[in-house]
Amino acid sequence: MTRQVVFSPSGRRGAFPEGTTVLDAARALGVDLDSVCGGRGICGRCQVVMGSRPGVEARPDRLSEPGPTETDYQGRRPLGAGHRLGCAARIVEDVVIDVPADSQVHRQVVRKRAGVAALPVDPVVRLHYVEVPEPDLASPTGDLERLLAALEQEWGLSRLVVDPPVLTDLQTTLRSGNWAVTVAVRHARDLIGIWPGFRDVALGVAFDVGSTTIAGHLCDLLTGSVLATSGVMNPQIGFGEDLMSRVSYVMMNDDGATRLTDVVRGALDDLLGELITEAGVDRGDVLELSVVGNPIMHHLLLGLDPRELGTAPFALVTTSALDTPAIDLGLQVHRGARVYSLPCIAGHVGADAAGVVLSEGPHRGERLQLLVDVGTNAELVLGNQDRLLAASSPTGPAFEGAQISSGQRAAPGAIERVRVDRATLEPRFSVIGQELWSDEPGFDFGAVTGVCGSGIIEAIAELHLAGVIDTDGVIRQPANPSSRVVASDRTFSYVLCAEPLVEVTQNDVRAVQLAKAALHAGARLLMDHYGVDQVDEIRLAGAFGSHIDPKYAMVLGMIPDCDLDRVSAAGNAAGVGAMMALLSGVARSEIEEVTNQIEKVETAVEPRFQEHFVAALAIPHKTNPYPLLSKVVDMPPRPEPGERRRRHPR
Repeated sequence: MTRQVVFSPSGRRGAFPEGTTVLDAARALGVDLDSVCGGRGICGRCQVVMGSRPGVEARPDRLSEPGPTETDYQGRRPLGAGHRLGCAARIVEDVVIDVPADSQVHRQVVRKRAGVAALPVDPVVRLHYVEVPEPDLASPTGDLERLLAALEQEWGLSRLVVDPPVLTDLQTTLRSGNWAVTVAVRHARDLIGIWPGFRDVALGVAFDVGSTTIAGHLCDLLTGSVLATSGVMNPQIGFGEDLMSRVSYVMMNDDGATRLTDVVRGALDDLLGELITEAGVDRGDVLELSVVGNPIMHHLLLGLDPRELGTAPFALVTTSALDTPAIDLGLQVHRGARVYSLPCIAGHVGADAAGVVLSEGPHRGERLQLLVDVGTNAELVLGNQDRLLAASSPTGPAFEGAQISSGQRAAPGAIERVRVDRATLEPRFSVIGQELWSDEPGFDFGAVTGVCGSGIIEAIAELHLAGVIDTDGVIRQPANPSSRVVASDRTFSYVLCAEPLVEVTQNDVRAVQLAKAALHAGARLLMDHYGVDQVDEIRLAGAFGSHIDPKYAMVLGMIPDCDLDRVSAAGNAAGVGAMMALLSGVARSEIEEVTNQIEKVETAVEPRFQEHFVAALAIPHKTNPYPLLSKVVDMPPRPEPGERRRRHPR
């Protein structure tokens, strides 16, 4: 006698003989229902609940009574209230089965901590529990052949390529597991690991290798959950503050590339150790890794020569995504683990930009989106579902506090937020590591050590709004002199903090102007190529982009004029993209296809780049009055053409 079964949310349905397990029915219909143990009631990943539809109410007796497999179940994933094990529950009447998101192989996991609404979970590494027939004298078949035959019979896995280390451990593992083992299979093709008995621990790490900092995220490959997140400074800074200085180091030293490669690989392994310790797991649990980084970081990490990236035409060794054995990069994880590096886009638009595109998805919608990954070399992507363009701009390290008189990195003691009273010109500021503002009782001025990138941006923008810094970026003594504005040689400086002394000097303003003009010019160049004068949305990515206030970025003219409600921080979008690639094979296919379609614009050879750069040196811009910004921010009056202004104290 057959019974009708309907699965939700997929809507798939079919007729099955009474007594068929829910898991078998799901497999026959291609329903997305997870299982590691192969239906033996061990893993608990095939949990389902009763559903209903008109004429088929959710009665428990539509499935068989729970038997010992369910009543005695003690797996790592608890059996929820009203949940049944799909491998044990049998169909006895027409029934509607709901498959919860947690029981689906391909699912979306809400991940607020990662800075993105949801991450797709469809890992390239899967665990499979299998029972292997014991050898006997009548059958001389090898242990490997019997294992492969069992995997094909139970899981439909055929023509597997076996990693050599698996062969080394095979016989010992089979016998210690009493002929029951769990194997790890990558891309349904490569058998990379084997353990005795049942196992359901498979971890991965996503790395974002920046020129200044390296971030790592330890994830559960089976659930998509983030188990630990941490970061370290990139030790390559000791060989050069910016990317081109590191390339120069490689050019001038025979062992330069080797030394830079060794230190960044060592930093990744140290960071991996921190993540493992924080989560309380083992290095051998890590079966897959992903990595993003700008082209020079990408090349140095993978042991590729970066020297061609130092001169035009800035040729990469490869723009393709790569799979590299983790052991080849000196990472102490499972010996079968691989490192997936996302594809690069162009000579100075790397895998980190590809990660931002994957995370933000401009190609998935109609809005014309500008993505800006702010760093020493800003990477920009403009477009929507119709077309994508990418470029890079040499902004330099000013946004990270370098080249600033009291500048420092974003660390405890750095001024990160600034407000200036329009009437008195008195400042108030906040410091990393303190909750109080400087004008609140209890604020510790002794803890102030300098000003970081977001702090100098806000300080200059606030001083412009207060009339202390004019459109050309010149610090002026206002009509009502302030003790905060002090003469310094032939220029003025603004005293942000008196003790310890933190000033905004004329040279500081110039350094920020040069950086923001390069960023704006790159964005404007992409808009020229796209044929638009305005974008619908701007997303600021990267560590700096996530901390800067969009209003002040626009007041300075770092980015084009846009509705402020549609300018926002994307957080560590490159890192989120790396996590998406770590957790989903579909995401990898998506970004590999998309990067092949992105049009590259090389700012170094574009005649209009210099024109846009010069115009963008003004605050916010020489010719663009920023009408959208002016609707919500009281901008200083713009000087009339030809109007003379006093630039220096007399």
